[in-house]
Amino acid sequence: MTVATTADLEARDTRRLERYRRITYRSFLCAAVGFLGPSLAGLSIAYTDGHVGAPLAVLVLVGLALLTWYYARLVKTGLAGRASRRDVVLSGALAAALSVMILTGPLFNVIPAFWVSAVVLSPLSRRQMAALCVAVAAFCSVLTTVAAQRLAPDGALPWYGLLPLMFGIYVVGCGVTVFLNRYQRRMWEMHRETHAARDALARLAVTEERLRFSRDLHDLLGHSLSLIAVKSELAMRMAGTDPDRAGAEMADVRRTAREALREVRSAVSGYRAVELDTELAGARVVLEAAGIRCEIGDPPDTLPSEVRSVLAWVIREGATNVIKHSEARRCAVALTAYDGSVVLEMRNDGVRGPAAGRDDGSGSGLTGLAERVAVVGGEITSGRHGRDGFLLRAAVPLPAPGEDGARTGAVTGRTA
Repeated sequence: MTVATTADLEARDTRRLERYRRITYRSFLCAAVGFLGPSLAGLSIAYTDGHVGAPLAVLVLVGLALLTWYYARLVKTGLAGRASRRDVVLSGALAAALSVMILTGPLFNVIPAFWVSAVVLSPLSRRQMAALCVAVAAFCSVLTTVAAQRLAPDGALPWYGLLPLMFGIYVVGCGVTVFLNRYQRRMWEMHRETHAARDALARLAVTEERLRFSRDLHDLLGHSLSLIAVKSELAMRMAGTDPDRAGAEMADVRRTAREALREVRSAVSGYRAVELDTELAGARVVLEAAGIRCEIGDPPDTLPSEVRSVLAWVIREGATNVIKHSEARRCAVALTAYDGSVVLEMRNDGVRGPAAGRDDGSGSGLTGLAERVAVVGGEITSGRHGRDGFLLRAAVPLPAPGEDGARTGAVTGRTA
């Protein structure tokens, strides 16, 4: 089992998002076949029948290639949220021009209808999109009617019957295309927003902790530093006239400084020593809020304080990684004590794709966690477990009777 660092997990999460983006991009490009296929077939028929000369055929081929490039550009920039109205106008004008170039067959008249499928990603409101669909349907129905009258002037359906029929067909076709593509675009946006929200929540948690620590540190040192400043100034003024009083004031300054230092050390030690029961309860709340079913076993009752603190850090880091880097639906936490050691295992079913890479030392989350566990003589491993599972496992030896106090002092000295 390899150790997956935070950098490995973040890279895997980024690759998953990029893979979903490529799938969405290629699915939109499949619509390009809808206008390329009929257009090329219609051009071939028109050229074979002699309705289109070689110069016009070449011009149409160049126009189709340019429209395909614009279509791919609209999709790519639209998924990135950078689609411009200029690209929409230019590609729309090109699609209309290609439809008007050849009125010898209705196959060319579907080009604007498929162009709408890429315009869905542009910065247009719902009302503007509806108006565009109606305009495209009217344009395509007129072209189809004109082409049909030229090909079969004595057809069974007159133009005034064919025109509204084709208009209705194009309106329904454009509406369905817009609805499906807007739904697909929204799915991509939700996926991207979820990815960004996980990062934002992690950064917000760190920021809130820093703000809380800074407020507490200000409360601890504010009074002491003010007292030191006042007494130092008083001692400086009285140094020449009353040396004994000045010495007493400086003694108070030294005492106040030592008390402040002791309070700061106590505060830092309190921040670094997290409580296991609190972290277990917090992990359950956070995971269930993220829609992950959580099963947490009760910890052993007789664990030393430093072991409980280390396991609490493992719980905190593990829950953060489950939320941020996985697609888990279930997470199970088990703590068992046997053979002179306690073992913590966190399992989730959120692994997708290849297994996590090896530990290259680039991550700071699980790497720092492994160092913290090593202080108490334990070890931590993490990696893929089963078909789609991920296992984070920490094994910490329990101190022999009488060693608890010594090890607590060693851990405190290490973390202070």
